[in-house]
Amino acid sequence: MFAATPEPPYTAVIFTNRRTAADVEGYTAMGERMDALARQQPGYLGIESVRGADGVGITVSYWATEADAVAWKAVAEHREAQRLGLAHWYEWCSTRVATVHRAHPWVRSQG
Repeated sequence: MFAATPEPPYTAVIFTNRRTAADVEGYTAMGERMDALARQQPGYLGIESVRGADGVGITVSYWATEADAVAWKAVAEHREAQRLGLAHWYEWCSTRVATVHRAHPWVRSQG
């Protein structure tokens, strides 16, 4: 499901990673908590996330402004999730921040 984003511009935070096999339950619980917490943050627009069978995942969160994305990065609970991710849950990861200048959504009609 695609995030319902407004007309550009807005900010996209692209988090790419490969999971370890460690603490699947803890990782899942933290992901659910971070999703709920992010939704409460000013400027939050939505999220899209996928993970392949090889453990590689890509999560894109969308924010009204870059300042909103920076503020989310600084939330104490989110910082703890980041720490745990680096310590236990990821073999590697990369975060990229981009400004979306154009978007071209398309949906097949259901009729």
